[in-house]
Amino acid sequence: MRIGSRARFRLMIGIALLVGTTSALAQNYPARPIKLVVGFGPGGVADVTARVVGQKLGAILGQTIVVENKPTAGGIVAAESVAKAPPDGYTLLLMTNGNAVSASLFKSLPYDIRKDFAPVSTLGFFDVAIVAGRDSKISSVADVLAYAKAHPGKLNIGTINVGSTQNLSAELFKSMTGVNATVVPFKGSPAVIEALARNDVQVGFEMLAPIIPQAKAGNVKILAVAADQRYPGLPEVPTVAQAGVPGYSATSWNAIAAPAKTPPAVIERLNRAINQALAAPDVQQKLALQGVVARGGTPAEMGKLLDGDIEKWRKVIEEAKIPRQ
Repeated sequence: MRIGSRARFRLMIGIALLVGTTSALAQNYPARPIKLVVGFGPGGVADVTARVVGQKLGAILGQTIVVENKPTAGGIVAAESVAKAPPDGYTLLLMTNGNAVSASLFKSLPYDIRKDFAPVSTLGFFDVAIVAGRDSKISSVADVLAYAKAHPGKLNIGTINVGSTQNLSAELFKSMTGVNATVVPFKGSPAVIEALARNDVQVGFEMLAPIIPQAKAGNVKILAVAADQRYPGLPEVPTVAQAGVPGYSATSWNAIAAPAKTPPAVIERLNRAINQALAAPDVQQKLALQGVVARGGTPAEMGKLLDGDIEKWRKVIEEAKIPRQ
């Protein structure tokens, strides 16, 4: 009985010390610069989002946010480095919907995307657009469906590489509409636009950021956006669901996550600061130039979004019979 009492006493002391240490960490956080790891190279939407939000976030927290680029397929190296980092809030991951895709696209990962990370907040959402060439007779989603019906097996859909959000968005479109079409992957956005001009592909699925300048120049026509809501910068362009494919949605997003077991108080501090940064008009304007709609949220909302996307893209990958990498 005495041994049991001593054991309980030691346990209580241990818990008190742990709580005290965690509280002190959260109270003094952040006491040094914070590293934000990005799984993409400089200049892209993810990198620009990280730097724009990071600059404002650093000003709010009183510490520098250091963006570290670790570009690799699926963002695996970046995610692994954060998953294995100390859970103290000083190493964060710019998480994307690509991380949700990777959960089913790769045979194995050196981490569990749900168990090894603590969601902090979303940063912004950006849309995939369905586009056609400027000289194409296709001017709407209804035209796409009509073309596919009138020319079975002749509809070619251009996207960037297999497993990308654009590529899987096209596969989801095929699955939900039942069209007999071929999704053709290219090495990059310029190649997709060139293929549209040559009519090698009749439509393309591409991010709005590189497409909007092309549309303004008259090189392509934007038929619809693959999101739940119309893009604010293109209010006249319908969503795919509004254009005739009910329930269709394929939104891309960026967010921030921390290593699992990061103290809740640190997560809460980061979440408040991130949402404050995203509310700043200059941040919203800078992200809008990248086709990104700034929108934060709670850790729980981000976790729900991640879970939903993991399941959604798993089904798309399986139905499209995309081999695991």
